[in-house]
Amino acid sequence: MTWRVFSPTDFEEETMGRGILLWLLGVPIPVIILLWLFFGH
Repeated sequence: MTWRVFSPTDFEEETMGRGILLWLLGVPIPVIILLWLFFGH
């Protein structure tokens, strides 16, 4: 029987992956708004 020990590196990798996902979702929004403001009228 092997024990699974959650090390801090596992938690950091999961948190970083979630941060990258949120960053990828969040970054285009201001860009889209700026493009709409400048070129949408």
